[in-house]
Amino acid sequence: MRFITATALAALLAAPALAEGWKDDYQVLKFGILSGENEKDRLMRNEPLRAYLEKELGVEVEIFTAGNYDGVIQAIAANQIEVARFGSSSYAAVYTATDGGVVPTLTTKAQNGNTGYYSVVVTRCDSGIESLADAKGKVHAFADPDSTSGYAVPYFNMVNREGFTPEEHFSTVTFSGSHEAGVSGVVNGTFDTASTYQDNDADGIYQRMERKGMIEEGVVCKIWESPEITSGPWTFRTNLPEQLIEDVTAAIESFPEADPEGYKLYSSWSADNPNPDAGFTRVDHERYQWIVDMRDWIKNQRRSGS
Repeated sequence: MRFITATALAALLAAPALAEGWKDDYQVLKFGILSGENEKDRLMRNEPLRAYLEKELGVEVEIFTAGNYDGVIQAIAANQIEVARFGSSSYAAVYTATDGGVVPTLTTKAQNGNTGYYSVVVTRCDSGIESLADAKGKVHAFADPDSTSGYAVPYFNMVNREGFTPEEHFSTVTFSGSHEAGVSGVVNGTFDTASTYQDNDADGIYQRMERKGMIEEGVVCKIWESPEITSGPWTFRTNLPEQLIEDVTAAIESFPEADPEGYKLYSSWSADNPNPDAGFTRVDHERYQWIVDMRDWIKNQRRSGS
């Protein structure tokens, strides 16, 4: 017959409590979302995920928003939020700002298995601008200094692939503040061209704005597309309990299957999209090191004035 000591029994009984011990210290979890679209729509899209995480994890979950990308970067760097969904460049920014004090765990996976998207430059279809060469001397809007597709990737490619420096090629270079604001500025004539993103020719910022009735269909056209960019990651502070990171990651990972309708809203699903988002896949920092390097290159370029 085997006996168990009182000490061993107490340890066994305490094991489940220890496994979920992080919930005592983190009774409210906050996740940050970037300002790529207007606040009403981004809160609406993320509400199903917030509600699912709250139910699945058994703690209160809140959504954190800011007026620009840097607001979310600073919030996670200052330990004000636990997790955020970043773009690749904003992830690189927070990785640098925290000296590697964040860890990526998940990114979006499309139906065909792809985990990337594209930076594009758009203009009004009736502008007469059909290429970046045609846009010389025009007003160009990047989205946000910490945007991957709205700034880092197009800027890097304009210099290294297209052979010109944006500040010299365009008459004016500015930041619109968000992807939607950039597209709206193109439509109303504030900007001649703007950098934004799309997953494919049926789904991107301006296509979603068309579906939401924010702009008329057929007014905006694409004139340039980047090489594929790895989609941005769900990112956690490294000073959090490992079990918290794993539990929240697993809950996000299970969301598409557990709540298909909620995931459709979250991912801006459309019947017209031939390759919609289908869930998440695990990632690590190595997927994004080239983005960190690219941001360093851009920073050095701007410092040198070249």
